[in-house]
Amino acid sequence: MSDKTIQNTTVGTVQPGALTAIARKEDFLQHLQDFLDTHKTEKWCVAAIDVEHFRLYNELYGTEQGDTLLNTLASHLLDYQKTSGCPVGYWGNDDFFLCLPDEAAREVVPLLRPDVRVLDTSTAHRTAPGWCYGFPELSALQEARIRQARRIAVPGCHASGFIALVYPLVAAGLLNKDALLSCYSLTGYSGGGKKMIAEYESPEKPQSYFAPRIYGLTLKHKHLPEMQKVCGLDYPPVFSPIVDDYYKGMAVTIQLQNRLLNGGPTAEDIYEKLAGWYDGQKLIKVHPFGYDGMIAAADMAGRDSLELIVNGHGEQTMVTALFDNLGKGASGAAVQNMNLMLGFEETAGLAL
Repeated sequence: MSDKTIQNTTVGTVQPGALTAIARKEDFLQHLQDFLDTHKTEKWCVAAIDVEHFRLYNELYGTEQGDTLLNTLASHLLDYQKTSGCPVGYWGNDDFFLCLPDEAAREVVPLLRPDVRVLDTSTAHRTAPGWCYGFPELSALQEARIRQARRIAVPGCHASGFIALVYPLVAAGLLNKDALLSCYSLTGYSGGGKKMIAEYESPEKPQSYFAPRIYGLTLKHKHLPEMQKVCGLDYPPVFSPIVDDYYKGMAVTIQLQNRLLNGGPTAEDIYEKLAGWYDGQKLIKVHPFGYDGMIAAADMAGRDSLELIVNGHGEQTMVTALFDNLGKGASGAAVQNMNLMLGFEETAGLAL
């Protein structure tokens, strides 16, 4: 917001008590989580508003006029919330937040000052220059980048699982960057958007919808660019997503021939490497080696954390990332990144 805009602010537009009526930090985070859960099949962007030179404005015009300015801004945001249904929040001082739909975000982001903090859940900026990839578990450095970043792109659901599996193995030198990988991902139908949800929940759905269905047959899934770039791979994996007749939950799996990995590790060696990589992480855990029974893709539904499961023997390894496509794969990841951006406890508002 420019100085000229501040000076031209009309006091008469203020709604009495707007600044006290707008949601504060904790309430906004809860409203945002509820909003993203309700609109889980759509893409949204969260933008931060900081009034430029607000301290100087208070010194020049007085704190009473400064309060009037903040009330005016809060009033406009509450009007936006009323007409759009999108949550808005006030952080204290001169910091405000609002949630924008994907289309509006694409239009607004180029118009924002570089210091405005934006959290984008769409695919638009995940590999774009100048944007920080919102996967803090990559490294301590990546978490530090997120805490300071002005532009953060929240990972895609399938990509979250693949990156959780592959990035540590590449970084540790077990997998070469020119590795030829394949991956499959089983997901609930909620990830397909409103149209797919309506199809699966229709009493007239065709018989084929009662069985798993493979899609992405062009092998050009929209998550492939981030999967390749973030993991530092020379080639994208051959990726097969599969949708099944349940609402939410995801299991992303890679399978490895151990003799093709550097050092010829066993499956248990790979488990030890992943367990060490994620040791101490709050939202990613590694299950003890050797999973007993079958892996159900919906076992993590309703939670915002992710679990890695390693199975295999001396010659072959299978690694699965198990999580909620609407949790760590979507809104849960968005709230995790926002917590880090704002200096909150990383898991605030999340279901572990």
